[in-house]
Amino acid sequence: MNKLKILLTIIGIVQIVLGLLYLFIPMQFLNMNGHTVPAADIAYPLAMLAARFLAYGIGMLFIARNPADNIFWIYNMIFIQIVDLAAGILYTATGVVDWHFALLPMVNASIFIILLWFWRPRIDEQARREVAPAD
Repeated sequence: MNKLKILLTIIGIVQIVLGLLYLFIPMQFLNMNGHTVPAADIAYPLAMLAARFLAYGIGMLFIARNPADNIFWIYNMIFIQIVDLAAGILYTATGVVDWHFALLPMVNASIFIILLWFWRPRIDEQARREVAPAD
């Protein structure tokens, strides 16, 4: 198994674990991460968020089988990680979230961005010419 497939599998597992935590113990998970525990009715949108974590996690495991055929989804995960990192920087810089709680997710996002970017499948120039429409 090459390094990209291993990375995609790790990302998939992380997404699935986050999904399970947000689905089954959302308030406890938020509290463990140093967040203010919101009103109980917020568990519903957190469950909807959990569904997306679970779906993306399963998707990453599927994508890991053949990354070259799923480059769109790899770019999509890079985008998600960039948004995660930007939100972490913003909310930490403004004092909304303590850096002790934001550091691990921001480091993870940074690592995932860098590795996905440099290890992503590349389409060489010949392959681009083959798929380009004829004039």
